[in-house]
Amino acid sequence: MSRSRTERSEVDSAVVLSALGSKYSAEILCAAGTPKSAQALSEDIEIPIATCYRRIEELVDAGLLTCEGRQLSEEGRRTNIYRRTLDEIEIDFSDDEPSFSRKHRTEAKNRLQDQLED
Repeated sequence: MSRSRTERSEVDSAVVLSALGSKYSAEILCAAGTPKSAQALSEDIEIPIATCYRRIEELVDAGLLTCEGRQLSEEGRRTNIYRRTLDEIEIDFSDDEPSFSRKHRTEAKNRLQDQLED
């Protein structure tokens, strides 16, 4: 049986709140303005790699981070590259259930950011 739109949004709200409430999630989102591997994110914000992978999984499940593709690491292994999917999120707690307003990143902004980094 499929869930109603309300049930899906409640699940989404719980997943997003849980992901944002985890330690280091905000730092990962801030650092992932440009495509980065889990190793690079781990090094940038100085957290253990295992913790970084757990947070990345939570953020991807919540739709806040996306895997943009794969690239070769310095060791010659293929690694996933992640980037945040939004620039802003607003959480409204004034109703019975939290609601979200998201400002998604556009592909044009991603390309511009990539050019500025090169």
